[in-house]
Amino acid sequence: MQRTHLANERPEGFRRPGLAFLYAAPIGLLGGLIGLGGSEFRLPVLIGPLGYSARNAVPLNLAISLVTLSAALMIRATTLSLNPIGPFVPAVVWLAVGAVVAAFLGATLSRRLSDKRLERIILVLLVAIGVALIVEGFLPQEALGSLPDVPVWHATAGILFGLSIGLVSSLLGVAGGELIIPTLVFAFGADIKTAGTAGLLVSLPTVMVGLIRYATLGAFTERRALLQTVAPMSLGSAAGAVFGGTLVGLVPAAILKIGLGVILNVSAFRVLRHKDSSHDGA
Repeated sequence: MQRTHLANERPEGFRRPGLAFLYAAPIGLLGGLIGLGGSEFRLPVLIGPLGYSARNAVPLNLAISLVTLSAALMIRATTLSLNPIGPFVPAVVWLAVGAVVAAFLGATLSRRLSDKRLERIILVLLVAIGVALIVEGFLPQEALGSLPDVPVWHATAGILFGLSIGLVSSLLGVAGGELIIPTLVFAFGADIKTAGTAGLLVSLPTVMVGLIRYATLGAFTERRALLQTVAPMSLGSAAGAVFGGTLVGLVPAAILKIGLGVILNVSAFRVLRHKDSSHDGA
């Protein structure tokens, strides 16, 4: 019993910048290959190998996501034309409005939940994202657009979708691209490349608001975590994403999504079920 207590009291300084970078780089690489930031894969690493509690891992993941998003947007702005986004600006605005509101509320909610309940919610959301990635691997990549071409429909749907995206973003510390891109493709009719760029414009304000809210709630009192984890993981994620972007097409994105969806489910269950067992044992 004493051993369990000591294990649970292990200080959260037990992690190394080099290890954080080594985990983040391949995650960023895979994320770059499928057009995502990879933040959903970083969360099990932060909670598992790097030893953070779920409560502290989420805002740290959000901080890393902000750096990765900013780098991705700068790269896309120099390599791709932003003109195709024009017709989808209203959709981006409505999605962002809903997502920003939910990100603020979600960050507040997460600080009020018990550790055990927060970890179980994270597990469910990560598994849902893993399943979504697997399903996306079997879906056609061309633009569909299932919403009626009526502004009121677009506004209502955009806000509702945005609320869901913002809640997931703030509870997991993710950019939400795995939800935003399919929404823009299948609901609003954007092609996959345009959706990827437009998704960044939705994710940036969402992540920023969630991050600011977590900061006001005292999530970043441990400055050492910013230097030892956020900085190296941000660098590794950005470098991996840039390199992955240059390798797009080498491996079919559909195959990668299916494989990564399975990996995400397995890793989420291993890490978070272990955490759940440690709570029960304590």
